[in-house]
Amino acid sequence: MVGTGTEASCTLAQLKAAATAGGVITFNCGSGPVTILVTATLNLPTSKNTLIDGGNKITLDGGGVVQILNFNSPGFQTNTMGLTLQHITLINGKTTPTQAIPTAPAPCSQGWDDGEGGALYMRDGNLTIIDSIFMNNQAAPLGPDTGGGAIYVLGSKNGVLIVGSTFSNNAASNGGAVGCLFSELDVYNSLVSNNTATGNGANNDDASKCSVINNGQNEVGSGGNGGALYSDGNSVNVTLCGDAILNNSAGVNAFGGGLFFTSNDMGGTLTIADTTMTGNTGGSWTQVSGGSVTNAGTAVGTNAKSITVTNSTLQGYP
Repeated sequence: MVGTGTEASCTLAQLKAAATAGGVITFNCGSGPVTILVTATLNLPTSKNTLIDGGNKITLDGGGVVQILNFNSPGFQTNTMGLTLQHITLINGKTTPTQAIPTAPAPCSQGWDDGEGGALYMRDGNLTIIDSIFMNNQAAPLGPDTGGGAIYVLGSKNGVLIVGSTFSNNAASNGGAVGCLFSELDVYNSLVSNNTATGNGANNDDASKCSVINNGQNEVGSGGNGGALYSDGNSVNVTLCGDAILNNSAGVNAFGGGLFFTSNDMGGTLTIADTTMTGNTGGSWTQVSGGSVTNAGTAVGTNAKSITVTNSTLQGYP
């Protein structure tokens, strides 16, 4: 429990102690809404489950300076532990990238290799978000392999589940709101609006255009994919159900204003049901290996095993 019944009792020091210990974290801060300014990133344990419940009263504010939460396990798709955030608001989280891409002329990639997850970075853990709000969070602004303005999840065993939540005015090079790499992404009954992928030129490996090696590739392009949502990896699925994905923007010469989803082995499926995806900007393509849906509309860039669309309004959808 954070707090002893008054707003003044809900201090960052108490929250840090609770976050370090993990487990179930609730707040007793009085009857009104309370904002806790987070001046140093709260590092969560990776060997136990943590649940943070804000009771629809608590806002964690990164002050436009720091990433708010970090769950960093050394494994990859092995950890059965994770984090649940519910009835809470995270605002103004910001990463400061430090791993600059080697200097080379365009179209070689520019920007950063790190700086993911403005409000939350998670590696090798399972994430559930319920009835929560993420606003005005920022991750690294430029780079082909960095992203997740509000949330970035890498190598999750059981993936990311988001229910009844709002993401607005978040920004990152890729995945303006949420970025996932080798992590299942399921989003239900949520609003994802006015988020921006700030990179440009997308991402490619082309030695004829760039002789410089970065991340083991002749990387060309500096991101900009997934104005709202970004998912990349082998045999992970994306499900969007009951969502409104509105007015998000991919970067210049990049793809997927609403959703960028590439299944590298063409083993992942995309399911869109009861969802509205309109007003998004950016390039688009659809490549599938099976199924009857061969065009997911102008807000989506995807390589997938198959696509199912039911009872949805998708811009440019046939």
